[in-house]
Amino acid sequence: MRLAPHPFTTRQLQYAVAIADARSFRQAAAQCGVSQPSLSAQLAQLEDALGVRLFERDRRRVLVTQAGEDLIARARRLLVETDDLLDAARRLGDPLAATLRLGVIPTISPYLLPELVPALRRAQPRLVVRWIEDKTSLLVRAVREGTLEGAVLALEVDLGDLEREELARDPFVLAVPRAHALAKPAGPAELAELDGASVLLLDDGHCLRDQALAVCSLAGTQELDFRATSLSTLSQMVAAGVGITLLPRLAVPMESRHAALAIRPLADPRAYRTLGLVWRRTSPLGPALKQIAQVIRQVAGGPLASPPVARPARRRARRR
Repeated sequence: MRLAPHPFTTRQLQYAVAIADARSFRQAAAQCGVSQPSLSAQLAQLEDALGVRLFERDRRRVLVTQAGEDLIARARRLLVETDDLLDAARRLGDPLAATLRLGVIPTISPYLLPELVPALRRAQPRLVVRWIEDKTSLLVRAVREGTLEGAVLALEVDLGDLEREELARDPFVLAVPRAHALAKPAGPAELAELDGASVLLLDDGHCLRDQALAVCSLAGTQELDFRATSLSTLSQMVAAGVGITLLPRLAVPMESRHAALAIRPLADPRAYRTLGLVWRRTSPLGPALKQIAQVIRQVAGGPLASPPVARPARRRARRR
């Protein structure tokens, strides 16, 4: 370990990262709360200490040099670990008596948060959670960069070296119009029954789309041109008779209340997604996040506990 004084400060690294993000000395200075001449002077000291130019600069633009790309990426990681060190020191007394920033994907949040938020308040009354809803790729990046402490998402994606805690398996179910032929058979639906059916799925960017596509490829379905931005839109389109879809069981209680759907579980044991809570391996909040995961398990266990039941269209009584 090096014991001699380092020739630069973490604040200078923050300035460099801010410039790289903003591609502007003026904007970076404003974000950091310093004057532009002060920021430029601190950057010059950093480049002198490193012996490398990090940026190319003229009157019109700021570019990161090839050497700068690697060094700024390292600076980001160092600053994240520095933040984790500060968090660890602050939370030694009680890691759950603080404000946590947690992400959640849109195909989980409306079905989980209404019950989870009050449950967390009861379990950890001194804890404040700020929930940020976004797509999986953006949440994973935010966790890695330290702008989020953790995220609730489906684990069937590339999470790299993030730590993860499995919360529950969320099976896919078949959702069809109540008058649809696939609503009539009793019991779980075999994938063979879906062969050739027209399926509605979410738009690109939703990890649930990729997971549902994997099931559809096994069933031999055909995807319709329309792509929804939410499960609620999918459910309404199916209820209108446009096609059929696959829903995660977690969403069924809410979506079946708002749309006339017949729901059948799928017989194939491979048709599910895994809900999980992820965080950085270096985070000092690992034990606290595991306690939060336990509360999430209890809440998610409700809608996932029992299989949904198909509700076909009612037959009209014959007149005598």
